[in-house]
Amino acid sequence: MANTSDFRMGLCLNHENGDLVQIIDFQHVKPGKGGAFVRTKFKSLKTGKIYEHTFNAGEKVDTARVVTQEYQYLYKEDTGYVFMHNETFDQVTIDEKLVTGYQFMKEGQLCLIQFHEETETALSCELPSFVNLMITYSEPAVKGNTATNAMKKAVLETGAEILVPMFVDQDELIKIDTRDGGKYVERVKVK
Repeated sequence: MANTSDFRMGLCLNHENGDLVQIIDFQHVKPGKGGAFVRTKFKSLKTGKIYEHTFNAGEKVDTARVVTQEYQYLYKEDTGYVFMHNETFDQVTIDEKLVTGYQFMKEGQLCLIQFHEETETALSCELPSFVNLMITYSEPAVKGNTATNAMKKAVLETGAEILVPMFVDQDELIKIDTRDGGKYVERVKVK
């Protein structure tokens, strides 16, 4: 058990509706009249929905024990994505809806998986913020179109489609930001 003074970003709680939630934002408020309170925003770890809730200052809350571990992505099967722990070699299959940015995963990539410690169930899987992927197909740039910030579609080695600047060509390695749906960052120099 904890109280509202223990709130911090990323803290996981057992919410009153039986859902497991993670704090994504909170604010302690001390109005001129009345008692202090804490405004919070939660993200459900099961559904991904965002909740808002207000607690009285000092109110007791039920914290959940969540462990984050690094796993390596192996392959995709019908039931989900298969990951392996690099030290214990334990394998776990995770449903596609729990994996953020699954379209940018390639075999052998390291990901962070959150587990609910009491039930040992996977809650979420996150890719690194930036990944390097090869472009397998893109239209050639047309002379004169490269002067503006024009973008074109490109297909990556994982099969995902993103928008890239006109000067980026096929068979180039690029850096992608996985946090906002796969945004082009820069070209990567191959050594």
